[in-house]
Amino acid sequence: MNLPEQPPTFRQPTAAERPWWWRLEDAAGGEVEASEDLAGQRFVSQADAESWVGETWTELADEGVASVTLFEGERAVYGPMSLSAG
Repeated sequence: MNLPEQPPTFRQPTAAERPWWWRLEDAAGGEVEASEDLAGQRFVSQADAESWVGETWTELADEGVASVTLFEGERAVYGPMSLSAG
């Protein structure tokens, strides 16, 4: 009896596979340490990164994030962008 091949083991994508990320900043421009579910998020595309920040900006603001800067790898794409509603 032939068994099907085992599926490849799941692995986390590398930084090169998800180069887009946000630096979370306080009002003075310093980096903010956010909670685990918000910190360290990486994305495949700029659109995915922008969608995520659009969905989570109030949670980020609640954790002391005043602005965000978008990066692709080590290159700053734009920012800082304020998270204030006004």
